[in-house]
Amino acid sequence: MEVFGPPWIGYQQKIEKNWIENVDAEDLVLIAGDISWAIHLEDAKIDLDWIHRLPGKKVLLRGNHDYWWNSLKKVEGILPPSIHLIQNNAYVWRDYVIGGSRLWDTPEYGFRDIIHFVDRPGSISQLEEGKESLKEQERIFQRELGRLELSLKEMSKFPGHRLVMTHYPPIGTDLQASRASLLLEKYHVQTCVFGHLHNVKPHLDIFGIKNGVHYYLTAADYLDFTPLKIAL
Repeated sequence: MEVFGPPWIGYQQKIEKNWIENVDAEDLVLIAGDISWAIHLEDAKIDLDWIHRLPGKKVLLRGNHDYWWNSLKKVEGILPPSIHLIQNNAYVWRDYVIGGSRLWDTPEYGFRDIIHFVDRPGSISQLEEGKESLKEQERIFQRELGRLELSLKEMSKFPGHRLVMTHYPPIGTDLQASRASLLLEKYHVQTCVFGHLHNVKPHLDIFGIKNGVHYYLTAADYLDFTPLKIAL
């Protein structure tokens, strides 16, 4: 990730130091996607083992760059014991019920006004990277909404604080209703954490609470690589 600019220099050391200082063995850490640059599952095991060695239990969600994560069964087959996955399911931890899905881009809202775009030498511009037709974008987004609802239905089988992980934000910074946010409200979700947005312009106070759902941006660089405590 160092190719994305000075904030990322030494990011692995920052994550490890701040994690150890803030997380105890009894804590739960949520990682909302983009976990490893690996293409193949066996190569991702290096990163999964590194996460496993850090304190606490961990819950992982697939991001758009987690190409190594295809079959849930195969990924679970190599998982270290401290790591759990969210994919069309629910995970219960103490008084919390956790679910979610990756989501995708949607024309309902955008974030270009809050992002400082940085291009890597010799690469496609970040403004162009990952573009697909609006029809294809909508097809993927609809599929992800379906996966989100599958997980929400599983979550509804259990009592407790309902916490959803998404990779793409489920709502814009203006907190206007979206298809994803309405789905979260329908199933009485109380907390939603997400990532995906990097190089957010500094000193912006964004997201917050809308209709009982507290939205947290937890991208690593936005948090200065320090775990954010969202519940005691």
